[in-house]
Amino acid sequence: MKKILLLGSGELGKEFVISAKRLGCYVVACDSYAGAPAMQVADESCVFSMLDEAPLRAAIAQHKPDLIVPEIEAIRTEVLLEVEKEGFEVIPSARAANLTMNRDRIRDVAVGLGVRTAKFNYAESADELLAQANAIGFPVVIKPVMSSSGKGQSVAKTAADIQASWDYACAGMRGDRKKVIVEEFINFEFEITLLTIRQRKGPTLFCEPIGHVQERGDYQYSWQPQPMLPSYLKVAQDMADKVTADLGGAGLFGVEFFVTKDEVIFSELSPRPHDTGMVTMISQNLSEFDLHARAILGLPIANIVCTEGASAVVLATQDGSNPSYTGVAEALSEPDVDVRIFGKPTTRPYRRMAVALAKNANALARARAAAAKISVVV
Repeated sequence: MKKILLLGSGELGKEFVISAKRLGCYVVACDSYAGAPAMQVADESCVFSMLDEAPLRAAIAQHKPDLIVPEIEAIRTEVLLEVEKEGFEVIPSARAANLTMNRDRIRDVAVGLGVRTAKFNYAESADELLAQANAIGFPVVIKPVMSSSGKGQSVAKTAADIQASWDYACAGMRGDRKKVIVEEFINFEFEITLLTIRQRKGPTLFCEPIGHVQERGDYQYSWQPQPMLPSYLKVAQDMADKVTADLGGAGLFGVEFFVTKDEVIFSELSPRPHDTGMVTMISQNLSEFDLHARAILGLPIANIVCTEGASAVVLATQDGSNPSYTGVAEALSEPDVDVRIFGKPTTRPYRRMAVALAKNANALARARAAAAKISVVV
């Protein structure tokens, strides 16, 4: 039985714990607040800020895990680099966790490997942001170098938008780096997440591409498979393979791309299951969480079978605690529809609280209709 220390216990962590438990693992779930979703299904839990070096070190020393599995970006990753040298295994690697904690570092890695990215630069003040935006050319996309689920992301159409974009990015930042990435606005046809699985033994595998739509920088619904030219899919796979091979280790990566009429452009990478990949809970025989668990445990992945599927999020509308849900029975009355309520103990406007899933014909329309029937009550 492998002991796993899970760093971050949100809804993605919860599904990973379920997959890992099914394979006989013992899981200690960590997060900054008690009662987080993954804690509800784990064997043990710890509450502390993972940006705080002392309790992070203490948790590793206390539990002596076989595998340290980050689920979020906001971690004092310097600690992971050090404990890896002491013999602990970080998934997929401490270097991957460190580089992908901040958008600037992973973007620099991609450029160094010759991977096509949008034009970009960095800024550490509103004045510097304005200068870089002028150099790239409006409109520009502005994101904190460290955040999650699109928090703090905006589009500045003119110089007049820069101060508001800077303030919004700062409000959405995680960690202690007051720095943003500013990049050219790509007029894409669609964007995809390419789930990429590096195995301990065996070739790198790819799931069918996942299409998705974002609002306020956060995903709202996703579908699989996203139709695209085979030649473009091969380009995306080659880029994903190149970047994940450089990062090393085993596990599932969520690699995002913009797809235009003329080319495929690398956007971002997460060395863990991806929120848009929640669709795989209904569209694949093995969900992204099952695949992540098998990959890090060195277990075989015989095949990945995909059928038409879609996911749509259910959001809270106000601050509150101990929420309840209406409309779940109505949503589940439709065939080939499922609902996953995450179990978050508190709400805030636009917080993701559940997801509706649908498969087979017209999956996207049915997933969105199911999500629309569900309300979060506080």
